[in-house]
Amino acid sequence: MSDTLTYQGVTDTPHEPGFGDYVQLLKPRVMSLVVFTALVGLLVAPVSLHPVEAFSAILFIALGAGASGALNMWWDADIDAVMKRTQRRPVPSGRVQAGEALAVGLGLSGISVVMLGLATNFVAAGLLAFTIFFYAVVYSMWLKRSTPQNIVIGGAAGAFPPMIGWVAATGSVSVEAFLMFALIFMWTPPHFWALALFMKEDYHAAGVPMLTVTHGRKATRAHILAYTLLLAPVPLAAALTSIGGPLTLAVAVVLNLWFIVGAVRIWRRDEVQAGADNYAVEKAFFRVSLIYLFLHFAAFLAEAALKSAGLGGW
Repeated sequence: MSDTLTYQGVTDTPHEPGFGDYVQLLKPRVMSLVVFTALVGLLVAPVSLHPVEAFSAILFIALGAGASGALNMWWDADIDAVMKRTQRRPVPSGRVQAGEALAVGLGLSGISVVMLGLATNFVAAGLLAFTIFFYAVVYSMWLKRSTPQNIVIGGAAGAFPPMIGWVAATGSVSVEAFLMFALIFMWTPPHFWALALFMKEDYHAAGVPMLTVTHGRKATRAHILAYTLLLAPVPLAAALTSIGGPLTLAVAVVLNLWFIVGAVRIWRRDEVQAGADNYAVEKAFFRVSLIYLFLHFAAFLAEAALKSAGLGGW
């Protein structure tokens, strides 16, 4: 990729980027989710780290997430310039040069992996390295542009942070870490497909084979319901492990009933109904999906706090 690029009328001309431009390059919204889930994975683990080690682990996991974001923005600049919701990102808008984004991504990748290994252990560092590779290469460079299963398979990249946090503390993977991974992995398709229902034109214009583009909205609605039903047992199973307890189980039951009801509402709608209210139900489900994931991991954290006080857990 050249450092001077033109995408659909957006020219990447020489520009002196500010600090905020580099922050945006790291996808801070995504990073906040990574930090939170990784922190939960670390704190609910049966082994406690020294506060300095714990802070360092979360910092370097966050930098790894930022590296992934920068590499994704470098590679996807042509797609981002076409899609309305991504046109103002640093690279397609010309605020950060493509070569700079690549350099930032590669530099932060190396720093985050090496430093996480030194701060905790190299099993966690290896998982972080694999996560960055999976998101930047497997998902961004291959899956995203080649298959409607891009979100299904690519969702693994966003599911690793709590496992990395757990491994940073314990040095090994366990069923609890796997179930936290599986919770995010199975949550990702209905979350992003809900977005795709009301953003189909963006993906179509960019040539991204999202399920809504390749199979249509009706099929996407059915897939959202199917994956929501497949997702429901995962947090219930997690609630029955050492990281769960009565609170976590109650939260899992309530949240999954809420989520299933929303998925059924989406499945029952047609495009006439959706168009009439400007996809209000789909947009509401997308917002609920964010609350759903946050509250599940908040429940794991609350259960751990109660357990340490002799009140939670099984």
